[in-house]
Amino acid sequence: MDNELLIKNAADYVAGLLENNAGGHDIAHSVRVYKNALKIAETEPSCDMLVVSLAALLHDADDHKLFDNENNENARAFLSNNGVPADKAEEIIKVINSVSFSQNRGKKPETIEGMIVQDADRLDAIGAIGIARTFAYGGEHGRSIDESVQHFYDKLLLIRDELNTEAAKKAASKRHDFLEAFISELNDEMRV
Repeated sequence: MDNELLIKNAADYVAGLLENNAGGHDIAHSVRVYKNALKIAETEPSCDMLVVSLAALLHDADDHKLFDNENNENARAFLSNNGVPADKAEEIIKVINSVSFSQNRGKKPETIEGMIVQDADRLDAIGAIGIARTFAYGGEHGRSIDESVQHFYDKLLLIRDELNTEAAKKAASKRHDFLEAFISELNDEMRV
């Protein structure tokens, strides 16, 4: 199978898995992570673009917040059913497993592909889209505004300083500044 078709099939597969998600972990998020990863990968010529592409698209296929399964069974099923060789599939799974902020806090991925996809996902957690996703997730899970705001301090405001690649660090600067301005304004308005 050619890589372009494989990537299209991965996007279609993830769209099906995430079709009922309204909390910020939908196909639009996966596609943004994929596009962020491609931009970062342009600055890292030694990376394996197929691993980056498939890991970015499949990174939420088994997210513990969304699915009650083990051993990346959704991602593994896609890779196996689409003829991805076992060694390449394991590389992709290793990258997927390095993405989650809560499960990888303070850990740097071992490969450049892992660094790229981790950074791409984290970029989608900050800036305007990160704010929108935080409140979408909070609403879906019955969180108050105050509980959602706490997420900024627990995660979002920490991301900029934990990125791996120079391209992601550069992209994060403006997004981080936007987060800080938003929190400042929100705090002012909530004190009224």
